[in-house]
Formats: sequence, structure tokens, C-alpha cells
Amino acid sequence: MANLKTLKTRIKSVKSTQKMTKAMKMVAASRLKKAKHAVELSRPYSDKINEMVVEIASNISVRSTLKEKFPLLTGKGQDITRLILIMSSDRGLCGGLNSATVKYAKNRISTLITDGYEVKLFCIGKKAYEQLKFHYGDKISGHIFGIFRNVINFEIAEEIVAKILTMYNQNEFDSCEVIYSKFKTAISQEQISKQIIPIPLNKALIESNNSESPIEYEPNEEEILSKLLPENLSIQIFNELLENSASEQGARMAAMESATNNASKMIKNITLQYNRTRQANITKELIDIISGANTISN
Repeated sequence: MANLKTLKTRIKSVKSTQKMTKAMKMVAASRLKKAKHAVELSRPYSDKINEMVVEIASNISVRSTLKEKFPLLTGKGQDITRLILIMSSDRGLCGGLNSATVKYAKNRISTLITDGYEVKLFCIGKKAYEQLKFHYGDKISGHIFGIFRNVINFEIAEEIVAKILTMYNQNEFDSCEVIYSKFKTAISQEQISKQIIPIPLNKALIESNNSESPIEYEPNEEEILSKLLPENLSIQIFNELLENSASEQGARMAAMESATNNASKMIKNITLQYNRTRQANITKELIDIISGANTISN
């Protein structure tokens, strides 16, 4: 049985840990509120600009030039190398969020390799990189750390897109997809794989659209589409960064709340053990005193 000093030290240590987990929970809850608001604002804009791209691309007046001028829409004629952007957090203590992302990514990588594709990885966030580099270090083409430690702004998304487009223009990959955690609720996140290059189009809708668009575009559809495509990529990446950030804060808040509750239970159990040990020591001392007094009297 542990002595009283050891139990007292353990109680003090657990209480100290509990204070930290409670503080981290409050910080995560505050950040989650802001992150959730940002995600809710970005989702409609992200969806609408993607719809606009598809609508312009389906216009009969630009259909004949899609393959030549817009490889971001149609690809470059081959699909051999896949680039996967994997988003994770830069910090731990957010439950099983990063482990779930890495597991999802490994399954996706295995599927693509089995199907005969060459796979390249680009890690956004430190935790996925640390877990994947041991198994897929030779496939990691690049990484970015520190994004999720600060406020996410649109310039960050533009920098990521610039790097991706440079790789695409240098024929380092044929198609690109993003794996990230989509925010659903504070305690629920879903791992998503989304293709961003080439942008998925409804080919059946394009082929069936045989009439001119009722909307007139100035100066013309081609010029608008050429400027809109990189902007759309940046918006999609920005939205996915916000989704991943909100998921991280939600997972951290839930994990710290669970840790705080577990610490309370542990403190209660150790305190009970401490009181029982203390009572047993007092009883033993009383027995020794009584036994000594009886020996003297006899």
C-alpha cells in the first residue's frame, strides 16, 4: 500500500494537470466559436464560386477550348501520378483527430497504389507528417508547418495554391486531391477526400447543353474562366483549412473536457485511498498505544 506522502503527491500532481486541461478546454471553446463562425461564412461562398466555374465551363461557347486552354478543368490527357494534400494539426492533445486523418490517408494511399497510380504527398500540418514520414517518406514532395497555430487568412491559401500550380505546370502530378477533417459538430468530425485538380465537372450536363447561356459575360467567358479557376482553387483550399481548424478546436475541447472529468474521478479515488490509508495508520497507532499501556499495567 502506498504511503501517505506518495498519495498526497499524486493528488497534488493530478490537480495540477486538471487545472491545465480545464484551461485548455476553455481556450479551445473560445477558438472553436470563432472557427465555427468562419467556416459557416465560407461554405456558401465556396459552393457558389465552384458552381459558377461549372456553369461557365458548360457554356457551349467555351466548350471547344476547354482541353487546350484549361487543363485545370480537363487535365492534361493522362492520369498516372496523384498528389494528395493531407491536412492535420500542428499541435497534439486533440483526441484521435490526427490519427483518424492519418489512417484515412494510409487507406487512400494503399488503394491508389493498388490501382497502379504513382502517389505523391504534400503535408499541411506537422502531426500527419511525423506519422507518415516513416512509411511514405520517399513520397512526400513537400510540407508546410505552423498554419494552424495562428489565425488562418486567405493569403495562406493563395501561397499553397501557388506551390501546387507550380508543381502542376512542371508536370509533377496529373491530378490532386485534399484529405481534411470536415467540421460537423464540436464532438463530430469527418475525414473527407476531395478532388481539386482537375475540377470535377458534370460531363453529361456539359454534353447535353446545346444552347447558348442566357448570361452575357464581359469581356468573354474564356478570360473570366482563366482568372476564376485559380481563385476558385484558393477559395476551396481556404475553406478546407477553416474546416480542419474548426475540427481541431472541437476535438481538442472534447478531449480536454474528457481529461478534466477523468482527473476529477482520479482525484476522488486517490483521496479515498489516502483517507483509508490514513485511518488505517491511526488505527494501527492506537492499537500500539493500547498494547503498550496494557503491557506496562501488567
